[in-house]
Amino acid sequence: MSLLRMTGRPLLASMFVAGGLNSLRAPEEVAPAAEPVVRPVTEHVSALPDRTDQVVRLSGAVQVVGGVLLGLGRLPRLSSLALAATLVPTTLAGHRFWEAEDPGDRAQQRIHFLKNLSMLGGLLIAADDTAGAPSLLWRGRHAARGVRREAHLVRRTARATARPAAVAGGLRAKLPR
Repeated sequence: MSLLRMTGRPLLASMFVAGGLNSLRAPEEVAPAAEPVVRPVTEHVSALPDRTDQVVRLSGAVQVVGGVLLGLGRLPRLSSLALAATLVPTTLAGHRFWEAEDPGDRAQQRIHFLKNLSMLGGLLIAADDTAGAPSLLWRGRHAARGVRREAHLVRRTARATARPAAVAGGLRAKLPR
């Protein structure tokens, strides 16, 4: 693992572990702010709990587990995607700068909103990072390209040898026995 990955992943994950622990310990502090986002989501996703504090606690658990896994470099692509999935509703619920009345509060909420968007960008990059190893998709495409190349070579070889063989067979058929 490169030095950048070894230091960058834990740094990116640290905020999720801390925030997730807060959501696990005291979901009632976050639940009122999360309510406007949680309600529409729970109506469309039946697997989620009905109570907002339970959804907040579940999101916190995903953030802690995903943050620890990302920080340790275990399943970094999957954990990055899981963290990104929790970050979107968290950002929409917690940093609604467009609703803030006070200009100072609006500016602070905008800064936090943009910070979370930046973290989302980092998570998306981490989710795409194969750590120098080619992805399964690349390996599949590369193997398919190799098979096509081999098939083309076999076809060319067959065509190149078929005509002389046909001519030789025709001459042999004309020879007396």
